[in-house]
Amino acid sequence: MDDLIAQLSADPDSAREAIALELGVLQSIYGDDSVKLWRPPARSGSQSPDRGGQGTQGTEPGTIRFEITLSIETSEEVGVAQPVTILVSLPPTYPSSAPPQLQLLSRYIGPYGVDAVLFGSVLRTYISRGAVEWTAGSECVFDGLEWVKERCTEWLGERMSEKKVGEVLREDERARGQQEQRGLDEHQEGTRREPRQVPDVAAEMPPGIDIVEAEPIQDRKSAFVARACRITDPSQVPLILAHLMSDRKIARAAHPIINAWRCRVGNVLHQDNDDDGETAAGGRLAHLLQILEVENVLVIVTRYFGGIHLGPDRFKHINQAARNALDLGGFLDVPDDTQAGRKHGKARGPAKR
Repeated sequence: MDDLIAQLSADPDSAREAIALELGVLQSIYGDDSVKLWRPPARSGSQSPDRGGQGTQGTEPGTIRFEITLSIETSEEVGVAQPVTILVSLPPTYPSSAPPQLQLLSRYIGPYGVDAVLFGSVLRTYISRGAVEWTAGSECVFDGLEWVKERCTEWLGERMSEKKVGEVLREDERARGQQEQRGLDEHQEGTRREPRQVPDVAAEMPPGIDIVEAEPIQDRKSAFVARACRITDPSQVPLILAHLMSDRKIARAAHPIINAWRCRVGNVLHQDNDDDGETAAGGRLAHLLQILEVENVLVIVTRYFGGIHLGPDRFKHINQAARNALDLGGFLDVPDDTQAGRKHGKARGPAKR
């Protein structure tokens, strides 16, 4: 790489000298070992693995190709860096009349296989609206690499969030299966699950979470208490539910945490629900959130069974309690994070034990 920089510096063409300076800056930013000349694979020419049709065969003579290895880390794994290798191609007319091209060489980022969407977005770094704007005559490799780094970090965070949510759901399915094997009848109204152990130390609420609690709805000795809060990541859901279950009053209920949630991360809408033993109740809450077009919210309904079966009325009360909590928290208004605490009810901080 140093020989290439020296060769470009000696070229009388001012554009080539500008490229030499840019390469030197990239070495100083990312490290000499991270910036290397690219050598095409011996067999299949210049196609990136598993990416047919986007190779470098037939590239215009005089194109400069080098690879840069970036390090990314997510908020889920602070301090754990994942390498991402990018192929940079500088056409002979760069930077005067043509932009560079970036191509993702890494097949995997961490344990996750790179998909076509991420691969394509990297290829279109300088031609997509909302990516990096290229201006004729300006050096812009660094700007493109930083945009790619940010995009890959966001993509990795989404994959990790999906994995965490999947693990929580699989654990919940295993728990349900064990209960069914013990002969619990989940279809009978008012059936209590086995008493849950309340931890000696309350589970910690994720930072920035503010739960609102609506006034209870009571009918024939049963009570329905709904709570709602804004969420920004699916991984917050199991932590919030665990925090509520550390409240002995909530844990004693027949169905403590009937819930549904929707959360948009990037362009992906994540959503799920849990009946918590009250058959079909979670699905009805999920449908309520869908028709209300509410996102980035978790709603939980606690049902205290009074000994008298309510029949279909119980679902009406569960949905009404949930709607009251959503209204109380301002989730049914025009999106505004500052609105909360309308009508009858109270804001709930960390659950007390």
